[in-house]
Amino acid sequence: MKAVLDHIGIAVDDLDAALAFYTDALGLEVDATEDVPSQGVRAHFVRVGAAALELLEATTDESPIRRFVTRRGAGIHHITLRVDDIAAALARLKARGVRLIDETPRDGAEGALVAFVHPSSAHGVLVELKQERSAQAAHHAR
Repeated sequence: MKAVLDHIGIAVDDLDAALAFYTDALGLEVDATEDVPSQGVRAHFVRVGAAALELLEATTDESPIRRFVTRRGAGIHHITLRVDDIAAALARLKARGVRLIDETPRDGAEGALVAFVHPSSAHGVLVELKQERSAQAAHHAR
């Protein structure tokens, strides 16, 4: 399984302050903003080289990001690794006894397929696997 860093998800409780830091203080630019209703979040992608920072704000009280910020405060929520074949990656992890939050991929931001690995299997880090839809189409065309 080949994987590359796609982005780091950062839960924020004050979006304006977070954007001021990343855009005004650091001089970065918001590349895209997207609502992800299935997760109750709005994602703001800030490109940093080949990877991005994903500033996540809760849009509902039931949002995992709202729960995270309430319990732990703002900060790093997850890291995302981009893979070519998410189904194969999940099968490989499951075969190795890795605890998965998602055993099958689901829709995520940017039209991608995503699945999460439980932090208990990743040394305390929530890991998101991401497969771009174009990669999925190319894989199935083989």
